[in-house]
Amino acid sequence: MSGSCNPNFQYSGAHYINGDTSVFMQILDSDLFERFPKLKFIIPHGGGAMPYHWGRYRGLAIDRDRKQPAEMMGENLFFDTCVYHQRGIDLMTEIVPVKNVLFASETFGAVRSVDPDTGIPFDHTLHYLANSPHLTDEDRAMIHSGNTLRVFSRLAKALEARQK
Repeated sequence: MSGSCNPNFQYSGAHYINGDTSVFMQILDSDLFERFPKLKFIIPHGGGAMPYHWGRYRGLAIDRDRKQPAEMMGENLFFDTCVYHQRGIDLMTEIVPVKNVLFASETFGAVRSVDPDTGIPFDHTLHYLANSPHLTDEDRAMIHSGNTLRVFSRLAKALEARQK
């Protein structure tokens, strides 16, 4: 387990989420992917607060004469599905292009308890994707494995070689 160097910031509910959100803004305000067009970057935890503030980031990009978030992300920036409730997964996968979402789960998540409202463990991300009403089977296949094999092309080649 890790923690924040500042005891005022709880590690899994503040420190990580703040960092995830901050890095999105830093990338949006930079020319990182123009300078390094093959760089792949994954922001965990659904991008922090990014999906909730998508309009803010779009506006900031326009104000700064930068690419808007979906265009800036392109084939370079991805978010994982470690979002611990159905509505959060639904929001993220409605806002973030599905091609930029990677399946993730945690062995021991930040929240280890069961949601008393649903009876489902908070960190059961596979369940949330399976029950997201706007995702198609093709979207789910992309999130579960297709996007990962595209991002990690050496993994795709290794798996192909194993099948021969």
